[in-house]
Order: sequence, then structure tokens, then C-alpha cells
Amino acid sequence: MDHSIYVAMTGATQIMRAQDAVSHNLANASTVGFKGELSAFQSQAVLGDGQATRVNAVAQGLGQDFAQGASISTGRSLDVAVQGNGWIAVQAPDGSEGYTRAGDLQLTADGQLTDARGNPVIGSSGPISMPNTAQVSVGDDGTISVVPTGEGPNAMTALDRIRLVNPDSSQLAQGSDGLMHMTDGTQADVDTSVHVTSGALESSNVNASAELVKMIALSRQYDMQVKSIKSAEDNAAAATKLLQSS
Repeated sequence: MDHSIYVAMTGATQIMRAQDAVSHNLANASTVGFKGELSAFQSQAVLGDGQATRVNAVAQGLGQDFAQGASISTGRSLDVAVQGNGWIAVQAPDGSEGYTRAGDLQLTADGQLTDARGNPVIGSSGPISMPNTAQVSVGDDGTISVVPTGEGPNAMTALDRIRLVNPDSSQLAQGSDGLMHMTDGTQADVDTSVHVTSGALESSNVNASAELVKMIALSRQYDMQVKSIKSAEDNAAAATKLLQSS
């Protein structure tokens, strides 16, 4: 009986882990540029003495779903959406280079260009900063052009270019800072074929309806595991009574 209880208990624990991934996806269903987390159950033999007669269903993360989210027009000059494959390079909190699809860029009071989380956006020679400007525009190749305060439209000049990269998805992994990083710790090369659309944002690629269905299915599976534990306990109690009466 203890074997069946163990298997059911392990199954319930793994279902809770899978629920965490679903809950995380649902919480970010409206987050700009968010990529859904993938997970799946895989069978794993129960280790130990004796014959391998039992297996556990283990919930394992499979990385991110890199499918592109829908493009939402905003009309804001500092909003950019990456077209197709590609990433915007930013400076992570630990100083390393990270990558994001969240193009809702911000301009700080001291003129530094950052993403919505405050990570500096990287240009051709480091974090991008700009003087006091009356107008800012971003070209489809990531080139940032500005019109200084007090000047006319004819004074627009190219200031810098956002570092756009496109490494293979197998080389990327999400870090604890929420950014994508190269798995080998290096920096991805600039890819001039990556383009962005100004005045638009990429929405999350999470399908909220599908995630809700997953959550309901996992909840039912969890109930089945709990019922299995209760059945094993009832069977053990009945067996104990039979042994005592004999």
C-alpha cells in the first residue's frame, strides 16, 4: 500500500508544479512581449531496490513558446514591435546582456533609454542615452533619430541604433531576471535582417482560454491523485482489520 500512496503523492506534487507554470502564463497573458512557458509530463521509473514495476509522471519545463504574439498599434513613437524572429538587446541588472521582445521603451529623466523594467537598451556602443529632445523616432532597422529641443523637423539626426539580434532559440534560456540569455554566457551577434515596427507593441503569445482549460484538467487530475491516496489508506485499514480478526 505504501507504494501506491507514494506514486499518488508524487503525482499530486508534480501536478502542483505544472499548475504553477499555467498560473504564471495566465498572470502574464497581458504582458507585452511575454513568451509562454511550456511544460509536459514525462514518465520516470521509481528508483530503489527490487523490480522497476512503477513509474512516476514528472512535470518538466520545456522552455518558452517562441511563437509571435499579435501586433497592437499604439501610435507612440517609443513603442516598437519586432517583426518576425529577433530580440532587443538590453543590459540586465547584473550587467550582462539580455534579450527581450517587450518594446514599450521609456526615456528616463537623465535621457537614458530603457525597457519598461528599467533595463538600459543597448545601442551600437553600449546603453543608449540622448540629449533633451523635442521628437524621437525609431526606424524599421532600429535607428533612433532625434530632433533637438528648439529645432525644426529638418534638424532631425540619427543618434544611435538599437542592437537587434536573432540567435537560434535553442541557444536561449530565460533567466531569473525575466530576460532571455545565451546559454553559453556569450553575447549574440547583431543581425541586420531583424526589423521593428514603430508605434506598435507585440502582445503576449499566451492563449488565456487554452491555459484555463489546462488548469481545469490539472485540477481534476489532482483530485484523482488525492482520491487514490484515500483509497490506499482505506484498503490498508481494511486489511489491518482482517489480520486482527483472524
